[in-house]
Amino acid sequence: MAGALSPATTLRLKPFCTVRFFTNYRKPIKILTPNFHSSFPLKLHTSSTPAPYLCRQRSFCSVVSAAISSGEAVEKSKFEQKKDIKTEQVREFKKRLSIADIKGGPDEGLDRLGETLVVRGWVRTVRAQSSVTFIDVNDGSCLSNMQCVMGSEAEGYDQVDNGSISTGASVCIEGTVVGSQGSKQKIELKVQKLVVVGKSNPSFPIQKKRVSREFLRTKAHLRPRTNTFGAVSRVRNALAYATHKFFQENGFVWVSSPIITASDCEGAGEQFRVTTLIPTSKECGDSPVNAIPTTESGSVDWSQDFFGKQAFLTVSGQLNGETYATALSDIYTFGPTFRAENSNTSRHLAEFWMIEPELAFADLDDDMACATAYLQYVVQYVLENCKEDMDFFNTWIEKGIINRLSDVVEKNFVQLTYTDAIELLLKATKKFDFPVKWGCDLQSEHERYITEEAFGGCPVIIRDYPKDIKAFYMRQNDDGKTVAAMDMLVPRVGELIGGSQREERLEYLEERLDNLNLNKESFWWYLDLRRYGSVPHAGFGLGFERLVQFATGIDNIRDAIPFPRTPGSAEF
Repeated sequence: MAGALSPATTLRLKPFCTVRFFTNYRKPIKILTPNFHSSFPLKLHTSSTPAPYLCRQRSFCSVVSAAISSGEAVEKSKFEQKKDIKTEQVREFKKRLSIADIKGGPDEGLDRLGETLVVRGWVRTVRAQSSVTFIDVNDGSCLSNMQCVMGSEAEGYDQVDNGSISTGASVCIEGTVVGSQGSKQKIELKVQKLVVVGKSNPSFPIQKKRVSREFLRTKAHLRPRTNTFGAVSRVRNALAYATHKFFQENGFVWVSSPIITASDCEGAGEQFRVTTLIPTSKECGDSPVNAIPTTESGSVDWSQDFFGKQAFLTVSGQLNGETYATALSDIYTFGPTFRAENSNTSRHLAEFWMIEPELAFADLDDDMACATAYLQYVVQYVLENCKEDMDFFNTWIEKGIINRLSDVVEKNFVQLTYTDAIELLLKATKKFDFPVKWGCDLQSEHERYITEEAFGGCPVIIRDYPKDIKAFYMRQNDDGKTVAAMDMLVPRVGELIGGSQREERLEYLEERLDNLNLNKESFWWYLDLRRYGSVPHAGFGLGFERLVQFATGIDNIRDAIPFPRTPGSAEF
């Protein structure tokens, strides 16, 4: 405290102020709380025992003594020193009225006829006629535009005349809701006032004419303004919300798994390295490559790196999730993951999001039940809450997508073993590009044949895979050849979810790490989970962008994420 108080010091407080003293590691902190309604004298005690309560409302004010050394009296509080400064209250936050609010009800806006409203958004099209101008405005809240009808008498009409209103411009329009004479909408806005918030240069690349998605990937900062990517963004948002909603309603705890890790969850070695040993662009002139520290053998000396060891961007939050599942029972992670796989296909991203729940005291059957319930829940949520966008996808992206998704919600999932799936493929009359035999990793063409053709569009779960094609952490079955793993296959995508019962037996896990030549020292903490109160547990992983693809019909995964990261491309 700036100044010390003598034991008999008395302060007269201004109205609405209580002084509280808290002792924090012997450092007293003064807090001013507005709860008194009159001035009154207050004595501050310097003994180590708490001072008595001095308040009119016992539940709201108290004085707690702190260790205050003797000395001169405290000067005026900072609060009193600033009493002459003019202050204002923070404005109350209120949800803004959006176009979705105006047109999204069962009456499609007819219940708002005669109301004066303000619409903010971006101009999609401008059509000038002899007596009126039609301006279609979209604010991103829904697929529909608000048609604004503007006459020459409206305030701001000069901005139409001078060309300030063009596709891409941002505007704020005030007007009255009236019935529309057009067939595409039931209401429109009769403009009273228009303000151009931001003009749009004539070079704006997204006009009314249709452009390819390949072109739009080069304009990823502007493509959300198109119908397709606006709809994808809203469905992606709905899927994310439904994901949290499902797990929270079922008692799961969300855990933030680290992005930087020293372990390789999948054991594939396709990880991005994190290091500070390589010079940055600003340092390159003074830091040659040969300045990177090396060991006597000539290899990089990672002990001198930032973390004192090799570090990578994570490919999965699963291993970290298991640590919390063995304490909190049921958890889930939902965050970005990375894979340095040099693949330029429509199915791969270098940066993507993963949903990874872990269930303690659970086996593979529990895992499959959870995965099934989750997928049906989020799909149903999208069908119920994104109807306009789903109708758009059904018309322009994939005809029949609503029926396909409805089948997922309504039909029973099929379950069969990997061995039975191989026999089914071997008996198929269809010729596959990749040969089929027991022990092979199923390709997308195999997976889609099983779910789309063999079982007529039903989701299929294949279980008990050969251990040689699966990760080290999966529980070994009694036959010694397979593990308690499962993949969920869905139409159009193939594998959507992959999961397993985790190996909870310490000796089996250590043997598996040895067989795969993985460094057990890197997994010491993971092995500890098996030493201290190990329990059967299971979980699964779901690539969020593949889920977005499945729900929207978008065929390229680069269009299912706002800013795709792929080999040779890290723009925006």
